Amino acid sequence: MHTNKQRVYLSSPHMSGDEQKYIREAFDNNWIAPLGPNVNAFEETLAEYCGVKYAAALSSGTSAIHLALIMLGVGVGDEVLVSTFTFSASVNPIVYQGAKPVFIDSERDTWNMDPELLEQALKARKAKGQHFMPKAIIIVHLYGMPAKMDQIVEVANYYGVPIIEDAAEALGSRYDEKPLGSWGMMSALSFNGNKIITTSGGGALLSNHKKQVDDARFLATQARDQAPHYQHSQIGYNYRMSNVLAGIGRGQMEVIDDRVQQRRNNFSFYKAQLQEIACLSFQEESDARFFSNRWLTTMLIDPEKSSVTHAEISAELEKHNIESRPLWKPMHLQPVFERYSAYLNGVSEDLFSKGICLPSGSNLSESDRSKIVDVIKQCFI
Repeated sequence: MHTNKQRVYLSSPHMSGDEQKYIREAFDNNWIAPLGPNVNAFEETLAEYCGVKYAAALSSGTSAIHLALIMLGVGVGDEVLVSTFTFSASVNPIVYQGAKPVFIDSERDTWNMDPELLEQALKARKAKGQHFMPKAIIIVHLYGMPAKMDQIVEVANYYGVPIIEDAAEALGSRYDEKPLGSWGMMSALSFNGNKIITTSGGGALLSNHKKQVDDARFLATQARDQAPHYQHSQIGYNYRMSNVLAGIGRGQMEVIDDRVQQRRNNFSFYKAQLQEIACLSFQEESDARFFSNRWLTTMLIDPEKSSVTHAEISAELEKHNIESRPLWKPMHLQPVFERYSAYLNGVSEDLFSKGICLPSGSNLSESDRSKIVDVIKQCFI
């Protein structure tokens, strides 16, 4: 039985109010169909913010990863190395292409792809011959925390394998002062309803390579050839963002820095309020190079210091109508992916076994945050 009526969500949409201005423009000018001025302006804003030259606004982050794989020629039987500690959308497009994911476990500092395991996987494939080299590496920035991109880029460059950055959770994050989304040959963003900014549903593909983005846009618009009639020489996809949804994105981008700060404030609040409970720890920025947007605040419960589990905390929060989630279940543990190769060190499984995501929306009220902390503290009394 819930003790309060208003549900506290994990990460709900947070509108600024200015979104209506751009949506109204679309209606006033009858730009309701896909494409239009809002799409163009949203793409330009995204590219500038992320420090890249080009962006294509799409229907989802998943479609962005799919198109990036197509741009790199990933096909049947090819391998793609990918973080195991992630959501399935990072991996599904690999299988769409008939390719095989190879899962790489996390390192303990950031919870992201372990550069040493990445090198092991690449070294093993190179030893078998160039034909066995993977076509791409998909690196995920988990919960907005930057991966160790200098090390990962160094390894990838040494073996000549391009990086696709899955920055779906990481808009507004930086590594070594460089925005996430600008480290890969191509990068994917998500504007799903739970992300740091949202267009209701949507995503984007980023790159400094004009041809890749132009070709991706072409495929995303049903691969319609330049002709007076409908003509198609390639298989295309219906992956473009509408002009109306891009208007929401334009309004959201005007407050992106505020949203990042609000989420970082959530993290600081939780950490400060719960620091006296010895069994609790958080996903930390290892040093000054790391700047996380803190999309979600995540917390670990050390089983050696307490018998309380993350599941028990989650159940107690739910009694008070407060949403929480376990950490991502690693992809190599998922039934649909269990037959694929994996380079493991136990880190992601350990994190999954004792981690919880706390409500982290930028519209989380002071009273909501205090209530959440009070419920968690009661679990340890």
